[in-house]
Amino acid sequence: MASEFLWYVIPREGRFPWEPAGRRPVDLGYLQQLAATVDRLGYSGALLATDLYDVWTLGSALAAATSPGFKPLLAVHPGLIAPTLLAKMALSFEHLHGGRLRFNVVNGSTEQLREYGLHVEHDDRYRLSAEYWSIVKRLTAGEVFDHKGRFYDLKNAGASLRELTPVQEGGIPLWFGGSSPAGIEMAAEHVDVYLTWGEPPHLLKEKLERVRERAAAHGRTLRIGLRLHLIVRETEDRAWAAADRLLDVTSQATYARQLGSRDGEDGVGWQRQFRQHGGKVPARARELETYPNLWPGMSLFRPGPGTAVVGSTAQVVERLQEFESLGVDTFILSGNPLLEEAHRVAETVLPALGAGRR
Repeated sequence: MASEFLWYVIPREGRFPWEPAGRRPVDLGYLQQLAATVDRLGYSGALLATDLYDVWTLGSALAAATSPGFKPLLAVHPGLIAPTLLAKMALSFEHLHGGRLRFNVVNGSTEQLREYGLHVEHDDRYRLSAEYWSIVKRLTAGEVFDHKGRFYDLKNAGASLRELTPVQEGGIPLWFGGSSPAGIEMAAEHVDVYLTWGEPPHLLKEKLERVRERAAAHGRTLRIGLRLHLIVRETEDRAWAAADRLLDVTSQATYARQLGSRDGEDGVGWQRQFRQHGGKVPARARELETYPNLWPGMSLFRPGPGTAVVGSTAQVVERLQEFESLGVDTFILSGNPLLEEAHRVAETVLPALGAGRR
C-alpha cells in the first residue's frame, strides 16, 4: 500500500491551462486556498513545479497557509544557485515553516540551461547534479567542510550557517527522476525517492529493476514515486469523453509548439514518452491507449510528465494498485482544474487506497 499521496500546484492552471481560454488568472489567494484544500483533504503535500513563477516565492506563501502536515516539494535545477546559498535558503525555509521542505531535483535540458549561462551536456548535467546535491545535503545536515570537485571548490562551507541548525535529520530529502543510465546512477547514489513518469507496467518494471540494482550496488535502497495525471469519472465512457474534450479544445498552434519544441531533446524520459504517441495527434483520445486506461496524450499539450490514467473510479484504483504492486509507494497526482479534481480524487480514489482526509 502506498505511503504517500501528493497533489500538484502550479500558478497557471485551469480546465486546460495550456490555452489562454482554459486558464484561471494567477491569484495568490486562490493558490493558498488550493494548498489549504489539498492539506485538508489528506494529501501529504504537493509538487510545486518549475514554471513561469519561482517556486521559492510560491512555496513560502503556501507553507504559510497550510498545516505542518503539508510538505512542499520544490522543483529546483542544480547549478543555477550556488550550493551554499541554496542550503541557506533551505534552512531558512525550515526554521520559518517547521521542517517540511523537500527538493524535487530537476536536471532540465541542455538548451534550457543555456538561458541561465549553464553550458553542460547531457551526462555532465548528471555529474554536476550529483556533486551539487551531495554538497547541499551535507550543508543542510549541518556539516562544515572543504570540498574540491569537478565543478565546485569550497572552503569552510557551512561555517556561516552554524546557527541555522538542521530541522530534518540527514538534511533536506531529495526526490529525483531520470531514465538515462547517467540519471539512474545519480539517483542510485544520492537521492531518497526515485521518481518516474507513468508507463505501461512492463516497461516501468524493467526500469525500476535497474534502479534497484544500481542502488544496491551503492548499498542503498530507494523509495519509488510515480507522477500521474488522472481523468477519473463515474464511468469509463465519461472519462474518455473528457480526454476527447482536451483534444478538441487544444489549438493547432499548441500542438505545433509542444511537438516542435522538442526537436533535439536529449532527455531519455521525454524520448520514452514520445515513443508512446509518436508525435501524432489522434482524432479520438483512446487511439493512443498504450495499456488499459493509460493515455500518453497529456504530453501533446504540455511539457513534463504526460501520462494520464483515464477511466472510472474502479479502473483508476485498479491501475494505481497495479503500480503499487511494482513497489511504487508514493504518488504525485493531478487533474484539471486542480482544485476541483483534488476534491474528486480525494473523495473517490484515495479512500479505496486507504488514504484520505486527516
